[in-house]
Amino acid sequence: MSGRAGHSGKLIRYGVKIEDGTGLTPRVVAAEIDRIFRDSRSWTGRGVASFQHVPAPPYDMVVQIVSPGTADRLCGSWGLDAGGELNCANAPNLIVNVRRWVELSDQYRGRPYEYHALIINHEAGHVLGYGHRSCPGPGRPAPAMMQQIKGLHGCVANPWVYSASGRFLHGLHVP
Repeated sequence: MSGRAGHSGKLIRYGVKIEDGTGLTPRVVAAEIDRIFRDSRSWTGRGVASFQHVPAPPYDMVVQIVSPGTADRLCGSWGLDAGGELNCANAPNLIVNVRRWVELSDQYRGRPYEYHALIINHEAGHVLGYGHRSCPGPGRPAPAMMQQIKGLHGCVANPWVYSASGRFLHGLHVP
């Protein structure tokens, strides 16, 4: 069990599960997720939540890295069409398509840590009850809750919930 990332807000105890055949290991992935949550620009930055990786249930959130087919099946069971490409979340489950984890998206080519941070921050945001947001304006950082894989719409790629100065990065709510 690792220590708590963040010191205030709702404590989210999370597990990490990796589908066989992905080539990833839970220990390595969990360490990267922990590093993301410890960044002051993540959900822990302003005390919205804190996160702790735990090795066994009970979990408040389960990060599952799975094959595209499994992601399509799981996301589809919640009425979402992942099209072999997308990630999804339906609390407590956070489904990460291994194709996206490994191949990244066009907006994050060559920057795997930043793209992983976007996936984790975006999908954890859904688990926390946050919906999608739009681009707040040309040249501005894209909110972590923006569906950046579908295009930046003038925004600059950004994986973080908060700016370096602690400002919440958001756009208009997208229904």
